[in-house]
Amino acid sequence: MTGAIPAAASLYERVRRVIPPIEWPAFTDDIDAILALKRERNAVILAHNYQTPEIFHCVADIVGDSLALARKAMAIDADIIVLAGVHFMAETAKLLNPHKTVLIPDVAAGCSLADSITPADVRLLRQRYPGVPVVTYVNTCATVKAESDICCTSGNALAVVESLGAPRVIMLPDEYLARNIAAQTRVDIIAWKGHCEVHERFTPGDIRELREAHPGLTVLAHPECPPNVVAEADFAGSTAAMSEYVGRIKPARVVLMTECSMSDNVAVEHPEVEFIRPCNLCPHMKRITLANIRSALEQNRHVVTIEAQIADRARQAVERMLAI
Repeated sequence: MTGAIPAAASLYERVRRVIPPIEWPAFTDDIDAILALKRERNAVILAHNYQTPEIFHCVADIVGDSLALARKAMAIDADIIVLAGVHFMAETAKLLNPHKTVLIPDVAAGCSLADSITPADVRLLRQRYPGVPVVTYVNTCATVKAESDICCTSGNALAVVESLGAPRVIMLPDEYLARNIAAQTRVDIIAWKGHCEVHERFTPGDIRELREAHPGLTVLAHPECPPNVVAEADFAGSTAAMSEYVGRIKPARVVLMTECSMSDNVAVEHPEVEFIRPCNLCPHMKRITLANIRSALEQNRHVVTIEAQIADRARQAVERMLAI
């Protein structure tokens, strides 16, 4: 039989090291449908580094950490944006692309950090610490961003904090990120008690056990991990920084102390590196699947909306971050 080779068939070589051959047929129909729907609807897919390889490497147009997605979203020439990630990321894409349709495949794809703080909490902190600027991690809902002076990500948090020229800042909502940044600056940082349900589970003991089991192991940790975990690691940085480190240093054997799919996605790019995988999954990221990305494009669901007054204030906080 002759004819065009299905698009999905040409993609398997890219992911064969991380997706077993027996699993691949389960993905091909959705991949082919999504690729066709993107063309038909002038749509693009933004995928966070924690998405599974069949999404990250086979249907996504723009990939990266939250900072990269925020920056690249501003230059997208498309009518529709599908955010393969969690809800706060879809809100950020909408803030920066107010005239485009932004879809989130599953509205329940949330975040423990975003759930840990409310706009009322921010207002009370401002009352307690009058005049102290508020730096809010992008892992928050738009209503919290709207109460903030400026946003940050794990990749630019130190630069954002020091850009304010203030002796003291409030940094929300990730306590561990705030404490890890506080160790790198003279700025007095007031932290909140929010934690990432993935990164808070890592311990120094985990790293010591991994080093014992895998001699010569290089350990990279995300700054949402507890400070004692960061102290045990060889390097700490955002998901983008970890990926860059692997590409630049090319350690023979590495472990990424972060969400499980990150290792699979970086491994595709670096077949010469052995990845040890401590598999802590984010239940929210894993709500995004090829099937519901396809449904989002077929049925125009679920459309992300933000009240105009909230959006204007939240956008200012994000744009101040992007200007640094």
